[in-house]
Amino acid sequence: MSEARRIHSGPHQSIAGWWALPLRVVVGYGFIAHGFAKLSRGSGGFSSILHALGVPAPDVMAWAIIVVELIGGFAVLVGAFVTAASIPLAVVLLVAMFTVHLQYGFSSIKLVAVTAAGAQFGPPGYEVNLLYLASLAALVLGGSGPLSIDGLGTRRRQFRHGADSIGSKIA
Repeated sequence: MSEARRIHSGPHQSIAGWWALPLRVVVGYGFIAHGFAKLSRGSGGFSSILHALGVPAPDVMAWAIIVVELIGGFAVLVGAFVTAASIPLAVVLLVAMFTVHLQYGFSSIKLVAVTAAGAQFGPPGYEVNLLYLASLAALVLGGSGPLSIDGLGTRRRQFRHGADSIGSKIA
């Protein structure tokens, strides 16, 4: 019996896909938190940043990014249309990585100084962007897991298929 077959049958069957749940919660919440932070400060502040970066139509793009982060983050959180939601989320991450974070190197934490006021940090690198991209890729490749809207259709098909095979064995 192959390793994959053994993991998905027997006593481990019930825990095999649960890895996706904490990943969905953290990634989905992270995008929602970033979108909400931009929204709560007003789109004008974020639009100014985009303008300084040379992004065309910064007002429109500010709203587009906020909507992508809020709706895409929620979709990932609940496991709905994760593959489709991952595409615009990945685009936002890649653009941020190449336009803002790449110049600061890999590390997301750069301790600059420790003063009486506390630790002071420099600009973050692209590490967190890569972690989010890898997480989205894992969810796309491995599925949304249990307690997901995407998984409802799979569970219904499995139930119908199981019921069909039970009925054919009885008849």
